[in-house]
Amino acid sequence: MRSEEKVQARLKRKKRMKWKLVGSPDKPRLLVFRSLKGIYAQLIDDRGNKVLMGASTATKELREDIKYGGNVEAAKKVGLYIGKKALEMGYSKVVFDRNGFRYHGRVKALADGAREAGLIF
Repeated sequence: MRSEEKVQARLKRKKRMKWKLVGSPDKPRLLVFRSLKGIYAQLIDDRGNKVLMGASTATKELREDIKYGGNVEAAKKVGLYIGKKALEMGYSKVVFDRNGFRYHGRVKALADGAREAGLIF
């Protein structure tokens, strides 16, 4: 499969799932984006059209702990970080949006890290 076809397949999966996944002020959507060099996560309130917070492998607090952002260990650290920050902000339940990516590898590691920090989804 060529890379353009892979992107189109992911966007097709994302489109199929999007209508079910809606974040609210009391239960925001945890969106994950994965690139070759890093992983990014955001808490989104869809009803208010706001990004509540975000974290990635390029976040200042995580940058010195992470040597390379494109691996499972880095994804787990980002998940732990966003889970702790979400709990500090008062969000214990979220809706997990894998953004069309398959649930394994780095996406699964981020989700496991967020659950380990105390988020429920």
